[in-house]
Amino acid sequence: MKKIFITSTAFLLIVLSSCKQNNNASEEGLASFNKDSLKQHIKVLASDEFMGRKPFSIGETKTVEYIKNTFEKLGLEPGNGNSFLQDVPLVEITPNADAAMKVTASKGNFELKKTEDFVISTEKTDSIISLNNDELVFAGYGVVAPEYNWNDYAGLDVKGKVVLVMVNDPGFGTNDTTLFKGNTMTYYGRWTYKYEEAARQGAKACLIIHNTKAASYPFSVVQNSWGTSNLFLDNRDRDKSLPFSELLMQGWVSGDAAKKLLTAAGKDTTLLASANVKGFKAVDLGLKLSLNVKVKSVYNMSHNVIAKITGSKRPEEYVIYTAHWDHLGVGKKDAKGDSIYNGAIDNASGSAALLEIAKAFKSLKQKPERTVIFLSVTAEEQGLLGSAYYAHHPIYPLNKTAANLNMDGINAFGKTNDIMIVGQGQNEVEDYVAAVAKTQGRYISKEEHLEAGHYYRSDHFNFAKVGVPALDCSGGTDFIGQEKGYGEKLRDDYVTNHYHKPADEFDANWTFDGGIMDIEMLFLVGKKIANESTFPKWKNGSEFKAIREGK
Repeated sequence: MKKIFITSTAFLLIVLSSCKQNNNASEEGLASFNKDSLKQHIKVLASDEFMGRKPFSIGETKTVEYIKNTFEKLGLEPGNGNSFLQDVPLVEITPNADAAMKVTASKGNFELKKTEDFVISTEKTDSIISLNNDELVFAGYGVVAPEYNWNDYAGLDVKGKVVLVMVNDPGFGTNDTTLFKGNTMTYYGRWTYKYEEAARQGAKACLIIHNTKAASYPFSVVQNSWGTSNLFLDNRDRDKSLPFSELLMQGWVSGDAAKKLLTAAGKDTTLLASANVKGFKAVDLGLKLSLNVKVKSVYNMSHNVIAKITGSKRPEEYVIYTAHWDHLGVGKKDAKGDSIYNGAIDNASGSAALLEIAKAFKSLKQKPERTVIFLSVTAEEQGLLGSAYYAHHPIYPLNKTAANLNMDGINAFGKTNDIMIVGQGQNEVEDYVAAVAKTQGRYISKEEHLEAGHYYRSDHFNFAKVGVPALDCSGGTDFIGQEKGYGEKLRDDYVTNHYHKPADEFDANWTFDGGIMDIEMLFLVGKKIANESTFPKWKNGSEFKAIREGK
């Protein structure tokens, strides 16, 4: 099968290379892409009228209706029987924690301030939950990874206790590339995993020590996203297939707050460094935490929006494009007094790209051979919930789904010489990207900030977890006609000043010259997969290969 794929890839290179010189059928559909319509979709979806597009809000109603109506105007078929909607049952949980968390220590008691020092969330719907002088244990990175011969919980009983762990995984910050994957984050480094493992170990609560470099975003991001209302999948029937935390509460502490805790325990930051050494043993800090949290819960229904173009030859096989429509809604005011988190780049831009790609497929004179699905998912910002629900309640068989192409943030600026693939080396879909990029005169650049674990941070990850070869990529940082470092400055500015802030607003000066180029590339990749008879495969070394192959 490997030889067959190499032959297929070689053929792809030949065909697409000829496309570069000849305006033949393989380029059909590109003429439909339009920067003005792309920008108009973003301008509407990111407008104040849509109130930050948070699920359960008037913003959801407007957003879902806009996307549904656009699908209908394009002439797409409903993707869920006779409906363009897939119901996603969620619960909105609003925790109201005490203003301070009390810390009991032998050297004197003190308090940590809510929001400034810690943020708390919960998936429990009890009216009140509490920590009552519960012991605090430092468990390193909170990782149990047999394949790396690593167990931070070895010999440790944390039942009923609070676990304090670090973000990222043991390879982070070391020069040892043999320790996990060095500075390339594995799923063990993601905050979601930390809570999952702490729950498996029987902990009562889990707190993650924030570190800007290790997390790849500042503490302000979790301050804005946590501690108010959060959404979770409605799991009252305890559907074992759905993600659900058994922790009483979960949260983050700032780096400074962590230092206060270590000092009170008679420790310092050398304890944190020791967690990178194989054989690390968890440490009971001799501290006890107390905190009361009042909980309000509201059950409601959110929606994925789904449309399709039925395949002409293999309609029972599928290619799925995804983009999340939601953002953070209305929240904490910024320095300018703005409280609407418009999410223009994240992810009105990806939603607009989904609509542009749907338009391009619809413009084809001959339908693709496989069915092409356009899935706009809810509640990505709340933990990839809409895509998780689809992955566990698929409308179309996952073993017949050839690939997932996800879009989360589109380049709003100029063209780039490069394309950056998130999680390089995972599956063969990226080989299609490389082939199309070559016809555009571009190259695949090395992924930046491998420590951030971007492959585990958007909706494609939920498809990967159930074995579907999934891809997320974007324009790189090598901007045509710009000095070296220009692209990095743009990204750093976005992360620092716009990401998950009210400042992520539509800018009329955006050109999207590069974004259109990236969207065209994703269209050509999906079209190629939709018109062939083979399925892309996972590559050797991918943690998802065995899921697809049933091994």
